[in-house]
Amino acid sequence: MRISIIVAADLQGGIGIDNRLPWRLSTDLKRFRELTMGHHLLLGRRTFDSIGRPLPGRKMVVLTRDSDYAPTGVEVVHTLSAAINLAENGGEAELFVGGGAEIYRLTLPIATRIYLTRVEATLPADTFFPDWAQTGWTEELVSSHPADDRNEYGYSFLVYDRR
Repeated sequence: MRISIIVAADLQGGIGIDNRLPWRLSTDLKRFRELTMGHHLLLGRRTFDSIGRPLPGRKMVVLTRDSDYAPTGVEVVHTLSAAINLAENGGEAELFVGGGAEIYRLTLPIATRIYLTRVEATLPADTFFPDWAQTGWTEELVSSHPADDRNEYGYSFLVYDRR
């Protein structure tokens, strides 16, 4: 099973502020939906809480240390290995990791693919994607886009595969 991180980050690695995205990029949200649809999607508790509900068409898995946490419509796990086992036992071919920062940090050493939306700006942020050495990864530029009426900043879609 492939473990894939899916993330949007600004030029400094910023991914969030005040438990929300620092930008409005509707094309990125559409890409996120298309890539994750039909798959297991692993999120941390705070990231799931910021979304506020299970996303349709995905098997939502929330990783938390809180043993009392039990929202409806999601699978709650307390270890990364439990999340991976849940996806594998569900016949998953590609487990998507959708954040937040702590979940990215936990999964980065074992991920084999990163779907990155690089936001071509530096924005105020209080949450960052973990530092990672891009050596050992091959980069494919999928596409670049200027800002427009539906996307407030320019952005690029990139895919990194571990060598």
